[in-house]
Amino acid sequence: MELKRVVVTGLGAITPLGNTVEETWENLLKGESGAGPITRFDASLFKTQIACEVKGFDPSQFIDRKEARKMDIYTQFAVAVAKQAVADAAINLETEDLNRIGVVFGAGIGGIRTFEDEIGYYYQHQNLGPKFNPFFIPKMISDIAAGQISIVFGFHGPNYSVASACATSTNAIADAFNLIRLGKANIMVSGGSEAAITAGGVGGFNAMHALTTRNDSPKTASRPFSGSRDGFIMGEGAGCLILEELEHAKARGAKIYAEIVGEGMSADAYHLTASHPDGLGAILVMRNALEDAGLKPEDIDYINVHGTSTPVGDVSEVKAIKEVFGEHAYKLNISSTKSMTGHMLGAAGAAEAIFSILSVMNDIVPPTINHEEGDNDENIDYNLNFTFNEAQKRTVNTALSNTFGFGGHNACLIVRKYAE
Repeated sequence: MELKRVVVTGLGAITPLGNTVEETWENLLKGESGAGPITRFDASLFKTQIACEVKGFDPSQFIDRKEARKMDIYTQFAVAVAKQAVADAAINLETEDLNRIGVVFGAGIGGIRTFEDEIGYYYQHQNLGPKFNPFFIPKMISDIAAGQISIVFGFHGPNYSVASACATSTNAIADAFNLIRLGKANIMVSGGSEAAITAGGVGGFNAMHALTTRNDSPKTASRPFSGSRDGFIMGEGAGCLILEELEHAKARGAKIYAEIVGEGMSADAYHLTASHPDGLGAILVMRNALEDAGLKPEDIDYINVHGTSTPVGDVSEVKAIKEVFGEHAYKLNISSTKSMTGHMLGAAGAAEAIFSILSVMNDIVPPTINHEEGDNDENIDYNLNFTFNEAQKRTVNTALSNTFGFGGHNACLIVRKYAE
């Protein structure tokens, strides 16, 4: 069976750096940080009091107010970026076969804010009996963003959610990619959303010692590959891609951002939260993606790394890159955009896929910010080009994006410049 080619024809993003793709990309290239003190709840008693929050998001710009009240904020983000992406792709809902348009959209955690609010209210008012909002469950569950997107647009194609922690939206995009190249759909709306900057989210990650506690300097708290890194800073938001079968996109005159040419998946099978110290799962997932794309290691120009700013994770990813790419590892660019967006958890893969696509389109690599001279780790090879502190212009024909999730879930996408 000949596999169909898959291109990206629309993008949508709401991130700590901006409420559109354009605003986010502009701030990313400037090296801006989206971090600041937590405003979502009173974090004064928490070890971590900073996060990368979305600023100025108004769901009423995208969703009827009555309908928005039925959605957790993570679903509001999801519907908003889907509307951005569908508009960007100029999909004509009147002429398209909606049975051939599907949605694969994920969340690593889902409606944790709704869960906390409802359970908190119950325990504070137990004397009143079990009083729950009838929308409690449909607001909370992690599949509902995919469902809401399909309802909004009337898309009747494949529709489901993916949950693989921080690899979630990369897995979602990989599934959407495979559905199209196998001929199961013409267009897929895919990505991920997360809104876990809550007492439970921050407190839980604090209990695991996963978050930075650099509260006095939020803008510099996320410092991937630096010796003084002490954990990730939590982000939130959503990213959405419109994936389309190439001939279908050409027939309707769609603009094409880039082509998705390969995906990889693997498992560490090692630890609940820690990556394998030798990067074995990361090695396998990148090799799987290269094989799927029919590419050699030297074909990759840029890697948007998982790069969370954790002591163990950054080291294992560097080891994996050196193992997979050999001498070519020193010729490609590496950067962690989490140094600016924070870790958007289940939405990270979608956001970083967008950044990889824009790097390919514009021949520029966004930086890894917050690295200071001499702030080094003896376990990291600084002869690699981490694109520290400033964006770098270079030819980027092909980019690879890594995401690794708790539970040992690894997912990888490869995108390249579109050419006939």
